[in-house]
Amino acid sequence: MAHDKNAVRKILDAVKASGRTSLTAPEGKGVCDAYGIPVPKEGVATSAAEAAKLASGMGFPVVLKIVSPEILHKTEAGGVLVGVRTAEEAEKGFATIMANAKKYDAKANLLGVQVQQMLSGGQEVIIGAVTDPSFGKLVAFGLGGVLVEVLKDITFRLAPATKEDALSMLDGIQAGDILKGVRGADPVSRDALAGLIENVSQLVADFPEIAEMDLNPVFATKNGATAADVRIVCDWNPAPARYRPKHDDIVRDMNRIMKPDAVAVIGASSEAGKIGNSVMKNLINGGYQGKIYPINPSADEIMGLKAYKSVKDIPGVVDVAVFAIPAKFVAAALTECGEKKIPGAVLIPSGFAETGNVEGQEEIQAIGRKYGVRLMGPNIYGFYYTWKNLCATFCTAYDYKGHAALSSQSGGIGMAIIGFSRSAKMGVSAIVGLGNKSDIDEDDLLTFFEQDDNTHIIVQHCEDLKDGRSFAEVAKRVSKKKPIVVLKAGRTAMGAKAASSHTGALAGNDKIYDDVLRQSGVIRAKALREMLEYARAIPKLPTPKGENVVIITGAGGSGVLLSDACVDNDLKLMAMPADLDAAFRKFIPPFGAAGNPVDITGGEPPKTYQNTIRLGLEDPRIHSLVLGYWHTIVTPPMVFAKLVAEVVEEFRAKGIAKPITVSLAGDVEVEEAAEYLFDHGIPAYPYSTEMPVMVLAAKYRWARGAGLIK
Repeated sequence: MAHDKNAVRKILDAVKASGRTSLTAPEGKGVCDAYGIPVPKEGVATSAAEAAKLASGMGFPVVLKIVSPEILHKTEAGGVLVGVRTAEEAEKGFATIMANAKKYDAKANLLGVQVQQMLSGGQEVIIGAVTDPSFGKLVAFGLGGVLVEVLKDITFRLAPATKEDALSMLDGIQAGDILKGVRGADPVSRDALAGLIENVSQLVADFPEIAEMDLNPVFATKNGATAADVRIVCDWNPAPARYRPKHDDIVRDMNRIMKPDAVAVIGASSEAGKIGNSVMKNLINGGYQGKIYPINPSADEIMGLKAYKSVKDIPGVVDVAVFAIPAKFVAAALTECGEKKIPGAVLIPSGFAETGNVEGQEEIQAIGRKYGVRLMGPNIYGFYYTWKNLCATFCTAYDYKGHAALSSQSGGIGMAIIGFSRSAKMGVSAIVGLGNKSDIDEDDLLTFFEQDDNTHIIVQHCEDLKDGRSFAEVAKRVSKKKPIVVLKAGRTAMGAKAASSHTGALAGNDKIYDDVLRQSGVIRAKALREMLEYARAIPKLPTPKGENVVIITGAGGSGVLLSDACVDNDLKLMAMPADLDAAFRKFIPPFGAAGNPVDITGGEPPKTYQNTIRLGLEDPRIHSLVLGYWHTIVTPPMVFAKLVAEVVEEFRAKGIAKPITVSLAGDVEVEEAAEYLFDHGIPAYPYSTEMPVMVLAAKYRWARGAGLIK
């Protein structure tokens, strides 16, 4: 049905004109009627006789509720009576509620008593909307009663939500199976509930001044869903949307910043130990072929290059300026960058919002906006873009080119990224520090990496999202093309407190982050090592063509743990067809076990691994393999690793590529075998049954979200 925006506008305007921020129940009903949100029959009585008449007209039983702009929590005020069954009870109930309300708040404006048809039967659920500081309007869904209040079993989506989003919410709570009918109960109408969620989400999206909305309870039955109670709270001064440059402008400026042809180093130095010296060394020794302009008012030449007193003295065009000067000098130098029309500034200095200097950060933000200079940082280690041999940072140079782009809000996490990438020989396209995120943030990077042919996966650590809605909208688009992995710090209350003290970030409800990231197609990592392994492994795995996973293992114990990990990570262990079961049995000893996992036992020669893996790759019903290796004298680790690589390469040559991950159990030789497999494009992990399954599951999550699995 069409939504009547004019009717809602009239109601909200009247509420605002009266100086209120909350709607009365009758006003809430009017809003619901305008947006197709079913509510019970109701009317407002201003006398006991009128209450009896209204109740008799709509049929007993009824519910009586106080109507007062000042009394939001009606139950606390003794302003609710349920199960009123006669006209006499309605008259007495009216008097009781009015007396209770006067006692609760003598100054409250009592408009009367709402008489409402009493609903019964069905499943009680809650549908609501909230305004999050980062994500803006969100619609919420959960089961009624203790499940929401105690277990926090609730799920969120960005508003407005699509029909698909709404249906996913019904399955997105732990107790979702209750809606399908249990112990003889009827299932609820999923379409009716999804329609209600859609309408609520559209309402709050259309009217930003609606800060909160609760439909609680909603009675859901097999025939429909009706909101028994409505609560709407407004904020007449909603926060303005954060400024966002246009997409094409972001792409243009970010390309010049990340892939510059000319770099100025403000605060360049010849003195070892200074940040300006390290930046210069990294640019020169890292092999950067563009122009480098040292800026230092006290030097004529630095490291063999002509030095300039100001960027304005540079004769040519400059794409990005790297700042290596104290915070107090940044604003003046940034103004000169603006006058020089330099599109990007990499602000390494600390001493801004993270230390309480909010005014100083706001000053440089204003300068950047005035001149159109995009700001990276402040309080960062700089950035790398390997395909330009660019090390615009004071950290160690990094030259192992690849296709993973990583960013971090924290400098310490940035160093961990650099160290792991080097140790694991993981090729990267970029490593970027974001720090205080005075301007450039995660969605700017997503926008750049989306169109960067050298980047195949985007991996981001963050403590907050300054504009979560913008991030979610960009991520939803980009994740259809390239996997996005996010490690969101501050998942727990203590973690959120630490994140806040570290960067001045406001950590939101982690459940909101979890749900919105999933809605946007983002793979969420729960730990640093997990994030790094996703960055390394996901690009090596081919995209699966279906959900059927088969485990082949040389050790029954590994098979059990790998099976558990598959279930924990939402992977579907294939139910083995009889013919395929028989085919596997041809290659394994009688005391082995076919089915899934396929247990070939530990004493088997290399040929058994080879034959079973080949069968797993040949059969089109199998979509991915998890291999569990057990170190034996019969099949040593490197023998196993080489035969796996050979079989996989044989099938790749035939155009057959399926995701395969490997768990290796054994003595220290399995470490070399795992490294060999990784070098041959097969993610493998010694001493772990969890990690190989987690990286496979991450690839699946991305492929499902991108619509690539049939």
